[in-house]
Amino acid sequence: MASMERKHEICSPFIPQRNALRKTSAEIVSEARQSLRVQSTQRPFTPRDGQRQLFGKSYVRTDCDNRPPSTFSLHAQNFDAPDSRPGSGTHLSPLDHKPKFPVPCDAEDPFKAFPKPPTDPLEVKRGLAGARTRLLRAGSLTTLPPVEGHTDVKGRLNSDPGQKQLSAKGLATTDHTEVRRGPHKPGPRRTASESRIPQPGVDSGLRPTECRAGWRTGMGNGDNTTSTEEDAESLVWNNAIAPLLQQLEAVAAGSSEDSMDRLCDLCDGLHGTLAEADMLGRRCKRRSGILRTLFRLIDLNSAQLNLHITKLCLALCVSGNNLLNICKLIFKIGRSENNDILFQNNSIIDSLLGVLSSEDVSASGEALLYCVGTLKFLSGNSVILRLLLDKNCLGVAQKLIQRLCLVEDTYFTIAGHILVQLTATLRNLADHPDSRPLFVSFSILSELCLVLRHHHKDQDICTNISRIYSKLSSYSECRLALAQTPGCYQLFLELLSKHHQKQDLVVRLLFTLGNLTAKSNEARQQLFQCKGCVDTLLQLYDSYQQRNDSPRATSHKGPLSLSKSTATSVSVQEDEDVLVKLVRVLANMCIHPAVGPALANNTVCIQLLMETLELRSVHESEELLINVAATINNLSFYQEESEALRHGRLIIAKLMLKLVLSSSMDAMLEATRVYGNLSQSKDVRDFIMQNKVHQFVVTLLDSKSTEMCFSACGVLTNLALDPPNRVSLSLEGAAPKLADCLKDFGAGDWQLAGQVCQALWNIVGGCSEKLLDTEQRESLLEILTAYSDEEYALKWTQNEDVRDFHRACWELEFLPIAQKLIKTLQPPDLTA
Repeated sequence: MASMERKHEICSPFIPQRNALRKTSAEIVSEARQSLRVQSTQRPFTPRDGQRQLFGKSYVRTDCDNRPPSTFSLHAQNFDAPDSRPGSGTHLSPLDHKPKFPVPCDAEDPFKAFPKPPTDPLEVKRGLAGARTRLLRAGSLTTLPPVEGHTDVKGRLNSDPGQKQLSAKGLATTDHTEVRRGPHKPGPRRTASESRIPQPGVDSGLRPTECRAGWRTGMGNGDNTTSTEEDAESLVWNNAIAPLLQQLEAVAAGSSEDSMDRLCDLCDGLHGTLAEADMLGRRCKRRSGILRTLFRLIDLNSAQLNLHITKLCLALCVSGNNLLNICKLIFKIGRSENNDILFQNNSIIDSLLGVLSSEDVSASGEALLYCVGTLKFLSGNSVILRLLLDKNCLGVAQKLIQRLCLVEDTYFTIAGHILVQLTATLRNLADHPDSRPLFVSFSILSELCLVLRHHHKDQDICTNISRIYSKLSSYSECRLALAQTPGCYQLFLELLSKHHQKQDLVVRLLFTLGNLTAKSNEARQQLFQCKGCVDTLLQLYDSYQQRNDSPRATSHKGPLSLSKSTATSVSVQEDEDVLVKLVRVLANMCIHPAVGPALANNTVCIQLLMETLELRSVHESEELLINVAATINNLSFYQEESEALRHGRLIIAKLMLKLVLSSSMDAMLEATRVYGNLSQSKDVRDFIMQNKVHQFVVTLLDSKSTEMCFSACGVLTNLALDPPNRVSLSLEGAAPKLADCLKDFGAGDWQLAGQVCQALWNIVGGCSEKLLDTEQRESLLEILTAYSDEEYALKWTQNEDVRDFHRACWELEFLPIAQKLIKTLQPPDLTA
């Protein structure tokens, strides 16, 4: 009688439950077995542009008429002469010539005919009365080749009686004559005081002159002080700067291969001299002469030299057309990867970041564009990428983003062009692990949401930002920062709806949403509660579902260089990637107890999932079908509340056969999990037995995967609810295989051990003597008895957190059903 009673004590259907114990690190193992499971997928691949351009082939702006060019010619004549009127904006075509500087010199030795500079700095110090004397070092300039307009320094200090001399107090009354090209035309002489007055139109387009840090000599106030400062500047110019300019022009005239290194050294020397004299920026009144000399050197077409020139020009605070051309010149150099090494060994990156920090979009928008475009190129180099992070590029980018979001409508277009380059740069910076804390600390993820709101119609900007989010949302700290940005979920949904045909944008936004909802129940609920969330996602699903008669299935979206069949194949794969990411979002969302039932009752959602299973094959669409099966498995947790699932579960059971019979172990595992949930229903159990799926499930017990064995045990537990099925399962050798599974895996996985015992109890029940031979019964009894000893069961676990978790699983999930089985397996005399 006792045996008959035990025969009807069948375990409840297999429904893996969430563990109610306190969260520990060991629950990572448990979560993989929950009926509601998070799906993972690979981040969309972002190919590098084949060429360095402002706007590559993938950009929508490619055919836009008003986009700035990536290719252009730059010559000295493109720069505005500093002493001319403002340029008209129309540039003449450059002449095909090699620059020659009007420098009289010996053909064999260009330095031979030139006099030496003053060699006694003490004399100069007495003349300066202590002003700027630190520049005048004996022997600092070995040869001083004069240039037209630059007279001999010694001659200036010992001029004829008609020329004004340096006074005993060091008041120089002579001025420097600017360099002129072509024959000298006599004109009215200007007095020294007139020559010191800044002339209008000098360095056309430049900003108002900054306050000059004066050289104070303590000789008085007012005009006397100003005059002393100017006299001191004249001496520095005559004794240090002018000779360097002469040398630059002389070496350039020689234009030998070795001269480029010499020119670079001279540019560095000039830069250092100006810096030491506090004459950078707009402090030097004769900066126009310096700029003219530097601009002429550009025609030598040396990338190395031009970087030195551009660095010095930026230090001299060029603006207007000259600033634009300097930035375009740097951009042109940066277009070649071969020049990356030059940027590594030059502080020009600091100069570029300085331009981004100081220039205004309304005045220098195009210059900023080429400046950021250069950084975009350079950020593709891993060494320079590290330099950009060290030089606070992200901090500069954050400030620039804020300024760009505040521009007036007049400058909205150029601001958009700049943001395309800036977001592409940030996308590259996001590749470096050290950038992630900076993205968070500078609130750049939130700032980019603001950019999306302002430029939601710009597909290029939206796509670049989606690439940044897809990269960074894979990391917890960045995920949290993005999730805390108000309105980000609604914004993403609106962009998905607006740009639903832009596959590379859609797939990355969906990937980001999948990351946000992977670990956070709050994110799942917030996304679901957004206006139009489910409708937007399901409309996208329907749009990207590859049906034979769908517009997307027959459209040609590939590059022109591909054949039609190849392009169509690429298009199909891209559309499928969208579905992989979209279905993952649905799978993650329905984990939330308020979201799951709503999705399970959505007929359109269930139909689209079933249609995907029907249209695709595991061989061609493995990841997609696995994600669909996982979503159905999560939704089937709510099948009693879902009329759509109840009506469709037999069709789903049939569609799962293609996964079970495939060669993909992951597909088999996911299908087995679905059967584990759906087999709670009698009609599904009958389908499984009629189609001999149970035979396949029994063979899965031989798997070396604990997850596969766990899922198979769940199906067997439910199948054994029906008495006729127990015999069929026993004939397939289910009981011995379950005993082997318990022996092999039980001691290390008490959840699995408990599920094996449930399946054994349902199959064997009170008929163990009929379904197991004596040896099998004794072996199983020995295992169960050993496992029921607490000391034995937990002796292999050392970590305290894991030990507590295993103890709870052993006590709650294994021990009760094991004790029942022990009583059943014991001989009648022992039971009595």
